[in-house]
Amino acid sequence: MRERLAAAAAGVAPGRYQILAAINAVHTSARDIRDTDWSQILALYDRLVRLDPSPIIALNRAIAVAELDGPEVALAIVDRLAEALAGYHAYHATRADLLRRLGRSRQSRAAYDRAIDLAGNTGETAYLTRRRDQLR
Repeated sequence: MRERLAAAAAGVAPGRYQILAAINAVHTSARDIRDTDWSQILALYDRLVRLDPSPIIALNRAIAVAELDGPEVALAIVDRLAEALAGYHAYHATRADLLRRLGRSRQSRAAYDRAIDLAGNTGETAYLTRRRDQLR
């Protein structure tokens, strides 16, 4: 612990967990989602993706992009992750939400169906089913 404090005091760049903690802090400091500082979150994800270029980090970064640049820009990022995240329910749930925001209900419903098929627990399944059923 002392070594980490000394490193932080010496100006050593933050690591993966420190950046994740900073992202969490930005989220929790907002009163609600509309007050979230998405530009700060995106800047933190930009740093994190350089340390950990995983597809899940890229997916999370795309959510911040959607808030700043719109769902169409984010969907292009998400669609490039299709092969790597085909079996990950959060990938399909993210796609479903972006498609919903773009008014593409039929495609959104299909993405929600896939996310529901892959969801790991009844709470996630119930939430995703509610979201899907709210589509026109």
